[in-house]
Amino acid sequence: MKVTFHGHSCFEIEHRGTRLLIDPFITGNPQAKVKAEELNPDYILVTHGHGDHVGDTVAIAKRTGATVIAAHELSVWLGKQGVKAHGMALGGGHAFPFGHVKMVLALHGSGYEADDQIVYMGPAAGFVLTLDGTTIYHAGDTALFSDMKLIGRKPIDLAMLPIGDNFTMGPDDALLAAEWLGAKRVIPMHYNTFPLIEQDGEHFIKQLAEKGIEGHALAPGQSFEL
Repeated sequence: MKVTFHGHSCFEIEHRGTRLLIDPFITGNPQAKVKAEELNPDYILVTHGHGDHVGDTVAIAKRTGATVIAAHELSVWLGKQGVKAHGMALGGGHAFPFGHVKMVLALHGSGYEADDQIVYMGPAAGFVLTLDGTTIYHAGDTALFSDMKLIGRKPIDLAMLPIGDNFTMGPDDALLAAEWLGAKRVIPMHYNTFPLIEQDGEHFIKQLAEKGIEGHALAPGQSFEL
């Protein structure tokens, strides 16, 4: 299984011939080393309705025919944009051809700016993916919350956690989140995209190591074999 970081909160997962793309903020993302038209996912997962997470979802899905997995309200809006979407709600799970997806809580907002208005896009969420026995948790944009202990009841092989602070939890809270999750490996995300969320990813990895947790601060475009 190959996991590639495309900057901010965008990840591409390649597994058994299927490509998953999470939060495809590529155009306008100063970290991205790839162009949106170079990505060819079969499925796109969107954690919430902010522009730096919806990103290029509509353009990519229209071009590739990818199914978008998102909160129900966001999926309805995507459907009106001509995109094939599968809506979910917090706590719900569904078995897709590539594996199982569970939508879990994230403490954050979710609104999309359109026609000079902010359109409500349902709750913000994270995703727990189970792919042939491997469990990956993409936390989305979130604050630290105690129910991460419940998410961690199922062993987490890889957790993608925001560390940027200001809009999400910062490094200290992310360290605690990694412990509560019982995560075997952690990749930090949602940092260094803009000055307001600048953080030292390598220092965060060292702090994880002190707690016995394996960490990988991937550079945009870098991949990790799981």
